[in-house]
Amino acid sequence: MSSQPPNDRPGALHADVAVVGAGAAGMMAGIAAGRAARAAGSDARVVLLDSARKPGAKILVAGGGRCNVTHHAVTDHDYNVGPGSSLNTVRNILRGFDVARTVAFFAELGVQLKREETGKLFPTTDDAHTVLDALLRAVREAGCELRCPWRVESVERTESGFVLRGPAGVVVAQRVIIATGGKSLPRTGSDGHGWEMLGSLGHSVTRTFPALVPLVVDKGATFITELSGLSHVAEVVVCSSTGRKIAACTGPLLCTHFGLSGPAALDISRHLAAARFDDPGATLLVSWLPGRSFEQADAALVAASSRAGSVLRVLLEDAAFAPAMPERLARSVIEHAGTDPAAPVHTLTRETRRALARALTSMPVPVAGDRGYLFAEVTAGGVPLSEIRPATMESRPCPGLHICGEALDVDGRIGGFNFQWAWSSGWAAGRGAVQGLAEREHTPRNPAG
Repeated sequence: MSSQPPNDRPGALHADVAVVGAGAAGMMAGIAAGRAARAAGSDARVVLLDSARKPGAKILVAGGGRCNVTHHAVTDHDYNVGPGSSLNTVRNILRGFDVARTVAFFAELGVQLKREETGKLFPTTDDAHTVLDALLRAVREAGCELRCPWRVESVERTESGFVLRGPAGVVVAQRVIIATGGKSLPRTGSDGHGWEMLGSLGHSVTRTFPALVPLVVDKGATFITELSGLSHVAEVVVCSSTGRKIAACTGPLLCTHFGLSGPAALDISRHLAAARFDDPGATLLVSWLPGRSFEQADAALVAASSRAGSVLRVLLEDAAFAPAMPERLARSVIEHAGTDPAAPVHTLTRETRRALARALTSMPVPVAGDRGYLFAEVTAGGVPLSEIRPATMESRPCPGLHICGEALDVDGRIGGFNFQWAWSSGWAAGRGAVQGLAEREHTPRNPAG
């Protein structure tokens, strides 16, 4: 296998595989490529290019600085895809480098992982630097070269491979892996430019928008912002303007000075945004009693009316409403329903009782928007999976090009699932690129006939 493409560009850096982006997916792609090349006895040159001075910024901020490496149980149903993408494809890519292999991979690098009650896996050090430092060592040990800051402005397909250009110069490569991410957390270097380059190489990009992002509410129309800092397990539901249920998520919901955050809000955010593209009237409903219907809540209030006690006391002490809401939240919900928290529950009229049951199980929250890419943990949308070959992540419209990570139209829920997608898709892309080099080397240049 040749270590260099034809030397027709003096002064250019020559590589067999150039990885654009050295985040989680890019570093995994580089490691996989380097290891695969050496296992095959090849001297293939693998170069990683990243626009940041220090790569891996998203790894360092993930999980509150602890880096949620993965989740103990990952399936394709933990992900969202758009038009042109299939969860079956996601499943196949995940199987190629699953959670067990991820845990073993990091253990091999000296990073032991621990499982928390939520199922999330963190390094035992509780320090994201442990993960990043191990990946950077693995990149070097795989024989890869890391060049940063080295921003790629354009990628051009040529007869012999690819030409990558940027302010730092020119790179000529036989194979290219795009691992540029999306637009989330732009302070770490994500600006969506990778999609522009992919578009120039024949790819389409679905509509993109922030995901796993806090929601902003209309402060004048809800009590949510008055409860800043309060958290409670709730169910959040996206409904169409006609009332059809589109998506639902259950988990801790955090009230903030701007609106809603916490796992439930972050998970539902992409579903609300997606729904509003086509239906601006789509709404968000909150059930403060997850798993219980309006009818059940109403029946519990009817049953409580035979006993002494205020409405507030019933919500805080009656087993039918367990686990109890924080008192501040309970008061706010009761007042939102037009009832006095101190009123004896048996004095409620049918109308006010049912209004309270609705507020407890399907309270509309006036969401004005979200906090945008600056605070989003991931980007929804990207290159459809139908445009790549899942086994190698190779582009269908542009052979020799491979794509992995957030650049693809796949986004997972909160809890380490997006990192698992980075490890799985990066591994497949790196090995696929080296496999492509080997196939090209053994393909006759001028076949007879």
